Order: sequence, then structure tokens, then C-alpha cells
Amino acid sequence: MSTNDSLARLAAVIESRKPANGGDPDKSYVSRLLHKGPDAFLKKIGEEATEVVMAAKDVDHGADKSKIVYEVADLWFHSMVALAHYGLTPADVLAELERREGTSGIEEKALRKAVARATEEGSS
Repeated sequence: MSTNDSLARLAAVIESRKPANGGDPDKSYVSRLLHKGPDAFLKKIGEEATEVVMAAKDVDHGADKSKIVYEVADLWFHSMVALAHYGLTPADVLAELERREGTSGIEEKALRKAVARATEEGSS
């Protein structure tokens, strides 16, 4: 079983919980988040990202590494809710990671800055 399969299955469940697809906010946490709108799930992403950082700090001081895994799972889950809201999928993220594969992070960041500069100069 591949990671992509697990992510695709979870994405399908999230998609099925969208209010537009019949998801009931009274019966589903995902439906409730999506029904409340972006502020609800974006706030959760911020909270979960902070919890990942705190878990990592705890591990630096002797806590069990599984705390990081638990918090990253929450972060990924809420990020997937956001992806679904915006009509995107985990496959879109994986494709972007594959596109970056073999590219130095430093080179990739420099390229993004150069493109942004060129775009700014073109619109001024």
C-alpha cells in the first residue's frame, strides 16, 4: 500500500464530507470545518503547525518522537481539508514535490525570487 493510496483514500473521504456533497455538519467534523468556511480550517492549520513545533521541542528534551508523528498527522489532515476546499488534492502536492526533486532548495528559492522580481517589473 503506497502513501499516495492512503492520502487519496483520505482525500476521497474529505471530499465526501463537503456540504455540497451531502456532508452533515452535525455529524462530521470535516463537514463542520468546511461549513464554517476557511477561517475555521485555516485557524486549525496554524494551531497544528504550532503543535508540531512544540512537539519537536519536547522531543529535543527527551519526549517520545511519536508526539511529532501525531502532530504532523493532524497538520496534514487539516491541510488536506484546505486542499479539498480549494479544489486541490494530495496528488497536486506530490506532483509539486516531484517537480522539485533533484533541485537544490537554495536554487529553487532563488528561482522563485527571480520570477517574482520579473513579474513585479512586468506589472510596473
